[in-house]
Order: sequence, then structure tokens, then C-alpha cells
Amino acid sequence: MKRILALLLALSMCAVQADNEHAFICLLLAGALLCTLTGCSTAADGQAKHKSLVVYFSATGNTKAVAQYIADAAKATLFELTPEQPYAEGDLDWNNPDSRVSAELASEEAQNAVVLTNISVGDWESYDTVYLGYPIWTGVAAWPVNSFVKGNDFTGKTVIPFCTSATSDIGESGKLLAQMAGTGEWLDGKRFAASASRESVESWVKQLG
Repeated sequence: MKRILALLLALSMCAVQADNEHAFICLLLAGALLCTLTGCSTAADGQAKHKSLVVYFSATGNTKAVAQYIADAAKATLFELTPEQPYAEGDLDWNNPDSRVSAELASEEAQNAVVLTNISVGDWESYDTVYLGYPIWTGVAAWPVNSFVKGNDFTGKTVIPFCTSATSDIGESGKLLAQMAGTGEWLDGKRFAASASRESVESWVKQLG
């Protein structure tokens, strides 16, 4: 430590005694040494540490489109939630009491039985902001996202829900998912129409800061 202080003193004396050009060099060397000792951070370093992730489930492609717009605007990584047994067009017929979604709606056990191909995000700990997207199914978040929410620790992360629907609002879906997760800072979500434009989505992302 004494050697370091002596070196800093010597560089300071160098700056005092030298002409303008050499004094500037001495000051640069002193600054570089001080920066090395104390650790310097820049705005670029801060930005490099900020990482966003867009996680989404999309049944018909509408949520996928919005998720892509968000990822582009936020320079975020995309992670799609895909059921092991994908939903066919007939499975999504809410008017058919025998369709898959109708059967799952009537049974919480059936909803919990929807298995995703993967709920583990690589380098999960490095993301501090998570956008979570889903279609609205009968007033709540489409239940295929539930296993992802239950299976991950959101501690230290800001979670921003977003949804797509023809007429329904986002309602309490985000709050219910936050309760399900039990961790993380969950913000109020945003509902987008099925035909949401890139411009409207990008504008929302910018408003979030």
C-alpha cells in the first residue's frame, strides 16, 4: 500500500513539475492507476449488466408476434413455452364442450397436467427483467404458463406481464401469476389486441423505460 501511495505521489509531482504535455500524461497515468485500484464503472458497463428476457406461450401466433416486437424493442432474448402436446385448432374451440380447452377449463387437475417441453432458461440468473406473455383464456392467463411460473425463482427480477385477446382485458391475470410465483417484483401488465401493430408495442416498451 505504501508503494502505491508513493507512486501516486511521484506521478502527482511529475504533473506539477512537467510542462503541459508531460503533465497531462502524468495525470492520465495517475488516473489509470487510481481506476485500477478502486475499480471503475462506466455507463456502458451498467448497460451491459442489464439483460431482458421475453418468455411467452402462444396458441395461435398472436402472442408470438407481440413477443417478437417486444424482444426487438427491448433487445431481449426470446424463450417460447411449448406444450409437449401442442394445441390443435380443434382443441381451442371454446364453443365445443368436448374440446381440450373446455375440458381443461373445467378441471384444475387437467390444467396442471399440461406439461411444457422446457421451463429452464439458460443463464436465468443473468436476466433482471422478464416479460411474460400469454393469451387470455376465459379471463385468466392461459394455463400452460403456470408450470413455468411455478418452476422458476423470480427473486431479484422485474416481471412485466403482457397478453393478447380479442375483447378481454388483462384483468387480474398478472396478479394471479405473481401470487403463484411468490417471488419477484411484478408490474402491472398490458393487454394487446390480436392484431397489435409493431409501433404500438414498441411505444409501450419505450414508456417502460
